[in-house]
Amino acid sequence: MAGLCKSLRFLTVQSGIRISLKANPAPFALKFRNLNTSSVLLKNDHDSDDEGAKGWFGRRKKATQPEQSHSMALSSKETVYEMQFHAVKPEYMEEYINQFATFQKLMKDKGTGADLVGSFTVEIGDQDEAVHIWQYPGGYPVLNKANDIYRTDSDFVEFRKKRNMMLRSRRNQIVLAFSFWPQIQPREPSHIYELRSYTLKPGTLYEWGSCWANGIKHRQTNNEPVAGYFTHIGNLNCCEHIWAYKDLQTRKETREAAWNRPGWDQCVSYTVPLIRHMKSRILIPTPFSPLQ
Repeated sequence: MAGLCKSLRFLTVQSGIRISLKANPAPFALKFRNLNTSSVLLKNDHDSDDEGAKGWFGRRKKATQPEQSHSMALSSKETVYEMQFHAVKPEYMEEYINQFATFQKLMKDKGTGADLVGSFTVEIGDQDEAVHIWQYPGGYPVLNKANDIYRTDSDFVEFRKKRNMMLRSRRNQIVLAFSFWPQIQPREPSHIYELRSYTLKPGTLYEWGSCWANGIKHRQTNNEPVAGYFTHIGNLNCCEHIWAYKDLQTRKETREAAWNRPGWDQCVSYTVPLIRHMKSRILIPTPFSPLQ
């Protein structure tokens, strides 16, 4: 009896699928498109009939894995970056910004080799948070040198005493720049910046990069791409994308326009299933930020 019921249920579902496909096949196919997340590219339309008979899953083509580490394949370690996230006590935010303006000058005057490429406060997101991005041309030797000076120089020791009283928490992470993103450059006033943070499923970073290497071409109409990073030390399997817009309305119009370009929908369709967690912040540049 149980076996008979099971067979009847199967026939009912199978019949329902046939009806759905005849009525509206496109949305149904789209649902199936997102079930598998291990591949990023489709084979060309002129694949053989034998391969076509295997169905959509058979035509999916897995991104070719590099013969080296993903970090080496996607970036260069000649320059490393540090992203700092400081949660500031609300009553100290103004004083904190003034102190950090002095600190970033000290980093240059002391010959640390570190360059501040972006400095922001969060407008939308975690309130009373500051985000700073440092560049270390020359890679880890320059980073090590900067850290040695920062730990031992008396001016920096004094700065840390004052700064730490103003913070609720802080964290940092070392990141590498995706090679296919534009080189980060100073920008003239005035912009808002969006920092989009993605935590990926382990093992999918190379797939993510393969998709975005094509997808970013559809997001350059207003020169909005600023920088794209992936974490190398700290919270792993994370990507950080930074975009510049004139204002929130321009952001809305730019993002909506991307959907009218063939290929952007594929980038979204293939990368969204790779994400475990995502976060967006709207950032305002500090007065001394090279990105304005």
